[in-house]
Amino acid sequence: MASWLFGKKKTPAELLRENKRMLDRAIRELDRERMGLQNQEKKLIQEIKKMAKEGQMDAVKVMAKSLVRNRHAVNKLFQLKSQLQAVSLRIATLKSTHAMGEAMAGATKAMTAMNRRMNLPAVAKIMREFEKQNERMEMTSEMMGDAVDGVFEEGGEEEETDELVGQVLDEIGINLNASLVSAPGQKVAAAAPAAAAAQPVAQPMGAAEGGGGTAPGLDDDLQARLDRLRKS
Repeated sequence: MASWLFGKKKTPAELLRENKRMLDRAIRELDRERMGLQNQEKKLIQEIKKMAKEGQMDAVKVMAKSLVRNRHAVNKLFQLKSQLQAVSLRIATLKSTHAMGEAMAGATKAMTAMNRRMNLPAVAKIMREFEKQNERMEMTSEMMGDAVDGVFEEGGEEEETDELVGQVLDEIGINLNASLVSAPGQKVAAAAPAAAAAQPVAQPMGAAEGGGGTAPGLDDDLQARLDRLRKS
């Protein structure tokens, strides 16, 4: 009944909005009044100059007083406009503060409702279960990886490895025989790398019996090459 008689009660935000609208309207009216006074001032200056040229000094003094009052009125309008703008700025600040307060109140209500609905023991239980299942998943992944590696691992890798090592040793033996044959006056039979590493190299029989022999420097050179090949 009261709302029908006196109207609906306005909220603080609506009151601030209306007052700011009124202040803005008043500032626009002051601007119009100030512009009118400034135009009138220009006309008064022209009239004063005209009367001064005609020698009517009494009229010049009267119009000069009017010009001074006009300028004082313009200054007062400037001051009043500045005050109204300050009030409008305060109203805008209050409006923003009110809106921020309402937003904070709504956020507080939402947080309160969420805290009431949130079951902390249940959340802790979920976290523990998550950690447990995560650890179980990691163990399962590791076991599956080991199983897959075992399935795809081939059984003949050891034999292939031995064959590859034998090929490398054969290549080394071929290089060894080639270096021995390249020496002048020497005839050395091809031997396996393992026998060459286990037994010392004997001097050729033909050179010992023939009496001519080979130079000691040549034997030293061959022995040095053998030592380098063994080390490599």
